[in-house]
Amino acid sequence: MFKRLFGKQINNITMAAALIALFSLASRFLGIIRDRILAGQFGAGETLDIYYAAFRIPDLIFNLVVLGALSAGFIPIFTSLVKDFKCDKESCDSQDRNHEAWTLGNNILQLLLLTLFCLSVILIVFAPLLIKFISPGYDAEAQKSIVSLTRIMFLSPLFLGMSGILGGVLQSFKRFLVYSFAPIFYNLGIIIGALYFVDLWGINGLAWGVVLGAFLHMLVQIPTVCRLGFRIKFKINWKDLNTWKIVKMMGPRTLSLAISQINLVVITIIASGLSSGSLTIFNFANNLQSFPIGIFGISYAIAAFPALSEFAFNKEKLAENFSGAMRQILFFIIPATVLIIIFRAQIIRVVLGTGSFDWQDTILTMNTLGFFALSLFAQATLPLLTRVFYARHNSKTPFYLGFLSILLNIFLSYFLSAKMGVAGLALAFSIASIFNFLLLWIYLYVKVGTLDLAHILVSVLKFAFSAIAAGIAAQLMKVVVWPFIDMTKFSGVFIQLLISLSVGLLVYIFFCYLVRCEELSSLFATLRRKLPIQKIKLGDQGEARGN
Repeated sequence: MFKRLFGKQINNITMAAALIALFSLASRFLGIIRDRILAGQFGAGETLDIYYAAFRIPDLIFNLVVLGALSAGFIPIFTSLVKDFKCDKESCDSQDRNHEAWTLGNNILQLLLLTLFCLSVILIVFAPLLIKFISPGYDAEAQKSIVSLTRIMFLSPLFLGMSGILGGVLQSFKRFLVYSFAPIFYNLGIIIGALYFVDLWGINGLAWGVVLGAFLHMLVQIPTVCRLGFRIKFKINWKDLNTWKIVKMMGPRTLSLAISQINLVVITIIASGLSSGSLTIFNFANNLQSFPIGIFGISYAIAAFPALSEFAFNKEKLAENFSGAMRQILFFIIPATVLIIIFRAQIIRVVLGTGSFDWQDTILTMNTLGFFALSLFAQATLPLLTRVFYARHNSKTPFYLGFLSILLNIFLSYFLSAKMGVAGLALAFSIASIFNFLLLWIYLYVKVGTLDLAHILVSVLKFAFSAIAAGIAAQLMKVVVWPFIDMTKFSGVFIQLLISLSVGLLVYIFFCYLVRCEELSSLFATLRRKLPIQKIKLGDQGEARGN
């Protein structure tokens, strides 16, 4: 039963996105628990600043090497080589039918692991120099702790690198269930580290929790990939042309990711010179605003990518699939933006307001979250926009446009943080994200066509009208509920948030129904479908880790 469930192929974009979103919701919920545990134990201070600073270099390596390969072309090229998407161990000899695809997968996996191992060894040796560069505002003792955590965390890119390729294979075969399940285990590992490893090894226990999470992220995907026919062979076929095609495509994409990572490094450098806890507050607020982005934006982008790749050079079909995914993302993101801005204080207190996380930390995080929320629509749709370029084998343009956006972000970060503190970093990030969104959209409009823009704009107007109504109703309900609860207690804040948010969501759904939002009808139609999931042809016929 479990083999059939986890091995089921899902061909419907909305159903696949819903499945990814469901498990992303579970993973993000665990991420909230993770952040609550960290905030309660350590507060927004130097300890968590050290923890988040230690992430920077290992995370940079993972993003450059692994995501560079996956997003540049692995999934489209691997998908084009698969001869039998239904093939599994029980129904056919997958090794024979999909031989070219497995050769490519094994080659990329071996090359990534070799590259990651060499880079990790080198950077472990030079970690002290790197940490002095990225965290100049911390004292010598803090930098020593950052070095220690960084060296431990260098194990995680190795596990996540393998996991990324396995996840790419699962996405290509449209086995989204197991792929969606993996990030849950990543957060479980970090939670275990915070709850148990810290007692054993002090702050280093947090780093070992990250390593455990990365290992579990990889482990959970192995059985299904093996069932599909993939076998790791410690041999590289240097003559495989598809491998070199991906390596060639990785260049611009890796540079694009490098620019993005440089931006994060700059933010770390700036935050180290601000008041203690600034880097922690930035990360807490970023994790919270990433909640809807991960559930809706990334889920739909991942689910739509195989279809975008299939119809990449059929403008009519490309526009149809792109428009559908874009409208579904905005259907969720626009009300999420309004409600996050309205409830940002309640959200912070419910999620993080415990133990050492005091009211001053709440105010700073609340302000930072509010500025992040301004660009949710851009951040949530950027993964879909960039995947259109990758599906069309164009990884250079997102790099050039992203480079301009990052330059703007770095400039604004220095300027605004001097005036606004950590909240200025969030505002700079939002402005740059919107700028990047506009550049990508304009380029696609010129090169590919309208991509059903008129249809999208009509839907956005309906979403915005309904979201404003929902925001007004939610704000009024906050006032109505307030006299009957004790806002100095967790229970009071939670009750106000729960009741007011529920009313806001119901009003949004009601107004979307009144203005006949087809995205609402599509969502209801998807929810009404009974399991087992029916295979529905698309048209005529994965971010690897999670927060």
